[in-house]
Amino acid sequence: MTRDDAVDGSSPEDGRGGGADSGQSGEGPTDRTVDLSVPDMDCASCASKVERAVSGVPGVTGVDPRPTTGDLTVATDGTVDRKSVVSAVEGAGYEVADGLESVTLSVPEMDCASCAGKVSGALERVEGVRDLDAYPTSGTVRLRFDPDATTLAAVVSAVEGVGYEVVGTSLDGGDGGVDGSGGDSVWRSRRAYATYLAAALTAVGLVLANPLAPAGAGPAVDLFGRVVRVGDLAYLGAVAVGGVAVFRDGYYSLRQRSLDIDLLMSVAILGAVAAGIGFDEPLYFEAATLTTLFSLSELLEAAAMDRARDSLRELMELSPSEATVLRDGEEVVVPADAVEVGETVVVRPGERIPRDGTVTDGTSAVNQAPVTGESVPVDKAPGDEVFAGTIVEGGYLEVEVTTEAGEDTLSRVVDMVEAAQGERSEREQFVERFAGYYTPVVVGFALVVALGPPLAVGAAWDTYVLYGLTLLVLACPCAFVISTPVTVVSGITAAARNGVLIKGGTHLEAMGDVDAVAFDKTGTLTKGELTVTDVIPLGDNSEADVLRCARGLELRSEHPIGDAIVEHAEAEGVDDRAVDDFEAVAGKGVSATLDGTPHYAGKPGLFADLGFDLSHVHAATDGGVVTRTSRAICERNNCLDLLSDTVPELQAEGKTVVLVGTEDDLEGVIAVADEVRPEARRTVERLREAGVRTAMLTGDNERTARAVGREVGVDEVRAELLPDEKVAAVEELLDEHDGVAMVGDGVNDAPALATATVGIAMGAAGTDTALETADVALLADDLSTLPYLRTLAERANAVIRQNVWTSLAAKAALAAAVPFGLVPIWFAVLAGDAGMTVGVTANASRLARVSPDDPGADGTDAAGTAGRDAEAKAEAASDGEGEPPSTPPAQSAQ
Repeated sequence: MTRDDAVDGSSPEDGRGGGADSGQSGEGPTDRTVDLSVPDMDCASCASKVERAVSGVPGVTGVDPRPTTGDLTVATDGTVDRKSVVSAVEGAGYEVADGLESVTLSVPEMDCASCAGKVSGALERVEGVRDLDAYPTSGTVRLRFDPDATTLAAVVSAVEGVGYEVVGTSLDGGDGGVDGSGGDSVWRSRRAYATYLAAALTAVGLVLANPLAPAGAGPAVDLFGRVVRVGDLAYLGAVAVGGVAVFRDGYYSLRQRSLDIDLLMSVAILGAVAAGIGFDEPLYFEAATLTTLFSLSELLEAAAMDRARDSLRELMELSPSEATVLRDGEEVVVPADAVEVGETVVVRPGERIPRDGTVTDGTSAVNQAPVTGESVPVDKAPGDEVFAGTIVEGGYLEVEVTTEAGEDTLSRVVDMVEAAQGERSEREQFVERFAGYYTPVVVGFALVVALGPPLAVGAAWDTYVLYGLTLLVLACPCAFVISTPVTVVSGITAAARNGVLIKGGTHLEAMGDVDAVAFDKTGTLTKGELTVTDVIPLGDNSEADVLRCARGLELRSEHPIGDAIVEHAEAEGVDDRAVDDFEAVAGKGVSATLDGTPHYAGKPGLFADLGFDLSHVHAATDGGVVTRTSRAICERNNCLDLLSDTVPELQAEGKTVVLVGTEDDLEGVIAVADEVRPEARRTVERLREAGVRTAMLTGDNERTARAVGREVGVDEVRAELLPDEKVAAVEELLDEHDGVAMVGDGVNDAPALATATVGIAMGAAGTDTALETADVALLADDLSTLPYLRTLAERANAVIRQNVWTSLAAKAALAAAVPFGLVPIWFAVLAGDAGMTVGVTANASRLARVSPDDPGADGTDAAGTAGRDAEAKAEAASDGEGEPPSTPPAQSAQ
């Protein structure tokens, strides 16, 4: 039975789907575990296949595949050898990367595409290095290496051998993550001070040897038999001081055979100096200007990238570094990573919870916004789950830790956000392919411009060599290469701070193009939990009387409907009744003796079999006066026609009907339903206003599905669907639309989620399966973040287009204007390189300002919730199909 089956319009019976004994887990003692790396196991289907294969090995007691990391942990009873497990994995078609170690390097100076290319090139030549990914947007490198073929020291040495310092790794005590330095450190670095000195020397040169002054003007000295202007010496000093880092990086680029900005700028600067020394062409000013402005542009780029990294750094800093643990009855402060599973941590007001766990003592409101994006603190009491990084607002909590260090929800979110940078979108791949052609073409054009006119028509060498050097400056595609990844990182981290986990740039871009959204019903549009919605007392009974009897009857039932009735009755504070002789009436309901009198609870057919006339039942009165509900429904004022009116009307609203009574008297009617989420209707409305078509795909029965569909306002309802039929429905939507998002619970809807353009899992915080299988996970159980997600994705796509085409157009325009003498070399550096890089980064950072509170970005707007109920009722009243009655068919339990 599916989750949807539990909330359909059929009547209850004990053992009704889920009453079977769960039995024992059958797991024997776990004496050892086998850890394997399976890099090709990178999807939910792969993980399932591997899990089935390994589970069949005798002696295996548990299998934990993690497709997001490619890791496999196998628990055994001690009788299984590693070889048997490896054989099972390989038998399923997956290669085991046996013995490889994973490491993350923190390389904060690697802050551009060309830097990442040099680092990757160096590491690729290290024997034993596998699965290499360099992320300039976070300044990290992730790789795996064979410890029998190389060492961590050799890996670090390879990176530092191309000029980039490794400040920490995940294997030597550091986290290997985003560098913790702030943007201000860029301006106090050694390169910054060298740039300041180069700028000062360039200024001195401008005073003593201004390029606008007549040739030879200014003080001069005799140097090795040659008259040299003092201002030119100042220019050369600027090149010597500020060019050290430029020439060093250019040297490493040459060794890597990388035609990047460092090599191009080195050639341009040295070319200008050589023209002055060897050919007596006065290009010292240009060389000094190139050196100073390029060094400045590198500092600006580093500072801009550091700002882009801030959002991810903020995520990483949410988890506290220390925790207060109860050990032997005393509080001990220890590193948060040193807390063991099962230990109890103490969290006081204002402190952050160090690890995921369960509250064992105390109550407090907890601000979960850092993890789930919920704006309102959530009350927590013993038994409730809490997440690492969330803040205790005003109480004292003792929390039993339930996750290992690095395995809590916040850590998984950070890991996945970092890993998402490795997902190269189609636009990013296009830009990288284009850049491979752009640079050689512009370099070739620079050579033609520099050599062609002087050789062909005797034009001035200094003029056209300068034009050629200017084109070399414009030949680097850094600005538009980085335009897509920096936007993706900004969008993904902004979403993560608001409780939406996007698994890569591909999914962010795809979400922006979605024009149809399909929803599962149970647990997505509805809460996924049965609740009592209506209680109708009959005869001389009150609501409390009906609930008292129903609670006694359902107390021993294991069915979700019975649980909902018991929970509601206890919330209403009804008295207990003595219960004896509980029995399930097969296919119809339950019976028990309450205070010595036999009672029944079940579907209408059960009471029809007992001889009741369900078409003529007396309604409850108040002081002899028939209630308004009864008068509206029953033409005879003090009677209800349960069979023809009340029960069908309740079921038409998607509710399950339970009758309660004795052998002689029908005491009342209880309606139970899976309530629609309060934000569902507004979410659907906002999507429709954005031009998105909505559909509901459910395995529930047609009647219940139609009722929920009308209430939330979806455009299309498809009911009684098996998993493969949901997949077919998504495929049909894909045939009609450019992009389709499927929103479900991440488990039962996995095939449909995988088929859709974007699969979105609801309520994924703390749920491994949802985090690993979905393309996007809504960490809070809140549909209202869905319109925000689409708005963010749309704006991200717009920013990417702006960044790519603006930077490309600017470079093309500048390059075309160079041969006409319209672009001085200093302007090419500032506008074409530094300016565009800073511009695209600043443009991308605007995504951080997109908020779920913005009109149009979430399921709410400035009008608030005040008129929504009236609006919903007005639409329901005007609905042609299944039009609800003008007066409610039952008295609400609320």
